[in-house]
Amino acid sequence: MDYYLIAGTAGDRSPAGLLVEEFVLCDDYTAAGIDGAEWRPDTRAWSASAELSRAIRADLALRGRVTPVGRQDACAAFARLGGGDLPEEDGLRFLFQERRSLPASAPLNLGSRSGARRYRILFAGELGADGLEKALKALRLEPTDDPRVVGKASTSTGGHGFTWELRRIGAGIAWCVDVTARLGSGPVTALGALLHHHRQAIRDQGLIPVTVERFA
Repeated sequence: MDYYLIAGTAGDRSPAGLLVEEFVLCDDYTAAGIDGAEWRPDTRAWSASAELSRAIRADLALRGRVTPVGRQDACAAFARLGGGDLPEEDGLRFLFQERRSLPASAPLNLGSRSGARRYRILFAGELGADGLEKALKALRLEPTDDPRVVGKASTSTGGHGFTWELRRIGAGIAWCVDVTARLGSGPVTALGALLHHHRQAIRDQGLIPVTVERFA
C-alpha cells in the first residue's frame, strides 16, 4: 500500500490528513484502478478518496502539500492526528469505499517481432538533484547517449530479460520508467516484482505514481 500525508498548506510539516492507496493490477501487471481512503482529523472518519487521488496527480499546487511516506511514518502521523492505531493493511482494505478507475486498452502492436512486452510506469512531480541521484542509484542506471533518457539498465532473472530507462516528460511535469520485458520460461511473477520495485523506488524520491501502461 502507498501512504501520503496531506498538509494544510505548502511547506507545512504538520499533516492535516492521511491518504491510503493501493493499485489494482490486471493479470499482465498493468494498472486497472486505484483503491483508497482518506482520513481527516476534523471528521475523525475515513471517507472516499477517488477525487483526492485524481487531484494530487493533476493539481500542481495540491501536490506541493503531499508527502509520500512509508507505513511507519503513516502510523506515527495517524496517531498524532488523533486517529489512534492505524489499522493493518487487511483492515484498511475494508475502508476503501470508491475505486478510481484508470483507462485501459489492449496493448498496441508496435511492430515488434521479438515478443517483448513494453511497459511505462508514469509519475507526477519533479525530481530534484538529490532525488535524481538516489533514483539513478536505486534503479542501477547508467548514462546513455540519448538526451531523452536519463539512464538505462538491464538484468536477467528467472529466465527473463529486462531493460529499463528513466525518462523526463516535459519540464517539471512528469517522469516515467519504461520497461522492456522479454519473458522466458520462468514464473511471470518476476515481471510483477520488477515493476513494483521500480514504482516504489521512484515514489520513495517524492514522486506520485500515476499508472502502469502496456504498449506492446
